[in-house]
Amino acid sequence: MQILGRSDRVDLPGLGLKGIHAKIDTGAYNCSLHCSQVSVVNGRLEFVLLDEEHPEFTGRPFRVKKFEQREIKNSFGEAELRYVIKTQIRIFDHLIRAEFSLSNRGNLKFPVLIGRKTLRHRFLIDVTKTDLSFMASQAAPPSAETPGV
Repeated sequence: MQILGRSDRVDLPGLGLKGIHAKIDTGAYNCSLHCSQVSVVNGRLEFVLLDEEHPEFTGRPFRVKKFEQREIKNSFGEAELRYVIKTQIRIFDHLIRAEFSLSNRGNLKFPVLIGRKTLRHRFLIDVTKTDLSFMASQAAPPSAETPGV
């Protein structure tokens, strides 16, 4: 099992996000993704990821056919009705299909929260570390070239 720290930078390839800051939260069951302008139009869920203040905000609307609406407990233990989508998340070399509830995380430090359902049986968490997956992805592969003579 690989070790993750208390936060990392992950990729959400299906949503076009690379190196986005994520909080690793073993106290949360599900994953959560910061978005704005969420609505259902003609049976499809439409949403915009992040918000204008986030450096990776594009304003691009996403539309998905498959989604659910569920009661999810927030960090205060209060139930909220949220939309839930499935997409892939890349952590280290793992490409994991995960469920993300869509919520306004604009007032929070991390736009992505990764819960224990996604972490279970894949990673050990060391809260003294950060960005282990991101640093591993940035490490240059060893050169196959032989130095000139």
